[in-house]
Amino acid sequence: MVQFKGALVLGALIGTGIGILIAPEKGSDTRAKLKKEGKDIKDQIVEDFKEVKDDVSKVAKSGKEKFKEEAHDFKVKASVQAEKAITFLEKQLAHLKEKNKTWQTS
Repeated sequence: MVQFKGALVLGALIGTGIGILIAPEKGSDTRAKLKKEGKDIKDQIVEDFKEVKDDVSKVAKSGKEKFKEEAHDFKVKASVQAEKAITFLEKQLAHLKEKNKTWQTS
């Protein structure tokens, strides 16, 4: 997208230069045309920059939302795994308690 807009601006500059070379006019007319073309190109660059800035903002926002979703998914998965580990440890502790009881009564 940015390369395409850059190519358009470059094309406009080249077209303006060629137009000046092949169209013999008074100097004041040529300067006025150049001034107008320069302003048009500047306006186009400003507009293109705003579009690129908006696109980057959208991508950043989208990335931020995706990161939040992935962080939430990770948190849920980590919680499930933690629950499994706790259950395993509880079973092992129960088993050790039973063994300990047999040693106390022996």
